[in-house]
Amino acid sequence: MTEVINHHRRRFLGTTAMTIAAAQLGMIASANAQPNVASDLPAIKPGTNTSFASLKQIHAGVLNIGYAEAGPADGPVVILLHGWPYDIYSFVDVAPLLASAGYRVIVPYGRGYGTTQFLSSETFRNAQELVVALDTVALMDALKIEKAILAGFDWGARNACIVSALHPERVKALVSVSGYLVTNLNTVGVPLPPSGEHDWWYQFYFATERGKTGYDKYRREFARLIWKTASPKWNFDDATFNRSAAAFDNPDHVAIVIHNYRWRLGLAAGDSKYDDLEKRLSAGPIISVPTITLEGDANGAPHPDPAAYRNKFSGKYTHRTITGGIGHNLPQEAPQAFAQAVIDVDGY
Repeated sequence: MTEVINHHRRRFLGTTAMTIAAAQLGMIASANAQPNVASDLPAIKPGTNTSFASLKQIHAGVLNIGYAEAGPADGPVVILLHGWPYDIYSFVDVAPLLASAGYRVIVPYGRGYGTTQFLSSETFRNAQELVVALDTVALMDALKIEKAILAGFDWGARNACIVSALHPERVKALVSVSGYLVTNLNTVGVPLPPSGEHDWWYQFYFATERGKTGYDKYRREFARLIWKTASPKWNFDDATFNRSAAAFDNPDHVAIVIHNYRWRLGLAAGDSKYDDLEKRLSAGPIISVPTITLEGDANGAPHPDPAAYRNKFSGKYTHRTITGGIGHNLPQEAPQAFAQAVIDVDGY
């Protein structure tokens, strides 16, 4: 399928200036570094790559995080964040494109996916949005990354938005598929019109014990259904699906997914020590870092209209609709457009 980018560029004056004292922090590998970075990407057919050259593990917070790495060690850092039910292979074509342009690319498995494991069996398998997002900060700390470009979709876009809102000093720029994805706990009990509730059917299924048991038993079948529904024009093959589906065999995967969706409905508690930060998120904090938001023209998953979140971004901002039958898994379906957005936002 063909990727075509429609640019809707808006320039705004009066953005807040930010000061950076990277030299005093004694950290390395900042995305604020300025090596030679190529701006023109080679054409690539989605599915060209099927593996990552380097897979690593590192202790970070309560996790031992598995991640892929590509590109020069001294390049500006880009962290690519996947969603559900997907994994790092959503970026298998994006990572080498960015690496070839001079970036150091980090692609972590989220908690409950792939080779990412909890360090202790006693740790609460918590998937409230803030905690999952803070895994990104913990990874940056562990890798001594002071500042990075964050780019993601689905849960990964939510994580990137949260870190950008709460820790803008750690984020050089943001690429977010489907825009501003931060849960407002004050409205989780407000019903949507029936068509809207229908779009979130799996959330209500997961609220039941039958749903938890069913997801555990049929996690691959479930993921395949979501892939087809969310990206109705993406003709992925079995090999592509199976590479990602292996990540769902993680022993904590079901617990993390179920807790996430029950927490979103107010049916499961998070960690009370984060209550104040969750209140800040529920207030809808403005994101000040330079941002490009993306949307596929054939996204079959629930997603907001771009106009609904435009005022959530106060820095330099662009929205792009990627056409050609592009669905929810935008980086895997349109890797060149996604990688180009990262390079472009780095220049803002």
